[in-house]
Amino acid sequence: LCYSSVITPKMLMNFLVKKNVISYTGCMTQLYFFCLFAISEYYVLTAMAYDRYMAICNPLLYNIAMSPRVCFYLMLGSYFMGFSGAMIHTGFMLRLTFCDASTINHYFCDLLPLLQLSCTSTYVNEIELFIVAGKDIVVPTTIILTSYGFILHTIFQVKSTESKYKAFSTCSSHLFAVSLFFGSSTFMYLQPSSAGSMGEGKISSIFYTIVIPMMNPLIYSLRNKDVKIALKTTLSRRRY
Repeated sequence: LCYSSVITPKMLMNFLVKKNVISYTGCMTQLYFFCLFAISEYYVLTAMAYDRYMAICNPLLYNIAMSPRVCFYLMLGSYFMGFSGAMIHTGFMLRLTFCDASTINHYFCDLLPLLQLSCTSTYVNEIELFIVAGKDIVVPTTIILTSYGFILHTIFQVKSTESKYKAFSTCSSHLFAVSLFFGSSTFMYLQPSSAGSMGEGKISSIFYTIVIPMMNPLIYSLRNKDVKIALKTTLSRRRY
């Protein structure tokens, strides 16, 4: 909700007034808050993977291991990582000098399109982007894959088919959200600058800034039995 709200309202306003203008201060502010909330999302999804690991692999200890205090610290840590990453990205961007041609080849102030406008060398920024963005993608991905490795090992040891289905149902929505978010952002930020066009990058960005936030309520709510029943009822009415 937060990182999508940094981008979508401004984009919709540009469509309505047909004037795509943003000030330098507004651009850097948008970049900062986008980095803050997007990086935090990586670690929130990682915390959710740990939550599912505890629920399936250590159910008897779940209430202790995932107490409100632990959840608070997990969320605090997630937003601290977002805050620190956003400070680094924005700080390195502020050191650059931009040319007179100030048309951003994107629908919001993102890191790679802004680097293309720089009159000064962006080598240090590219190294910083690869290291910081790589850390914020690789570390959460490793933790999530490790958590699901233990989860799958536990599920395959369970003999009850109903228990297996319940475990897979618990994880499926999270896995789908992780695949979409991590996949599209990895394609955008962890490829060489010459490997793909900015047009492909914009398509990838649409997924993790607009499409995924729109789909999240549907992805997570379909685990709820009442929502499933309501959806089936609505679809059956439309058939008649």
